[in-house]
Amino acid sequence: MGLVYADIAISNSFDITAAKKGLIAESDIKQFNVRALVDSGAVMLTITDAVARQLDLEVEDSITIELADGTRSKRDLVGPVTIRFKNRMTSCSALVIPGASEVLLGAIPMEAMDVIIDPLAEQLIVHPDRPYIAQLKIK
Repeated sequence: MGLVYADIAISNSFDITAAKKGLIAESDIKQFNVRALVDSGAVMLTITDAVARQLDLEVEDSITIELADGTRSKRDLVGPVTIRFKNRMTSCSALVIPGASEVLLGAIPMEAMDVIIDPLAEQLIVHPDRPYIAQLKIK
């Protein structure tokens, strides 16, 4: 299987809430459309520092992460963000990797949106058993 990419929209969740309350116009919601690398080996959504700045995301925390090569470093956790893919959405925090060249869509937001990787087609798809409404197993 080759690399799998998906077109997702990432928005500032605070802006979405403000727009629903009538505090800002819907057109003022900060959103970034991106072709993200789908990485089921990554835990969470990982964004570039440029995406974090464009969405005006606040730092929620700093956490220690371990990369695939075993190196550890402290990185900022920002958010909240809302991720949309086709007819699915979820809200979560995002890990900022300065100097990263692409956004990674990890396992936690994929699970929350009830999407899966189709290895034959090499694409991210809405779960075929639940095409209209996401289902999340919580036990």
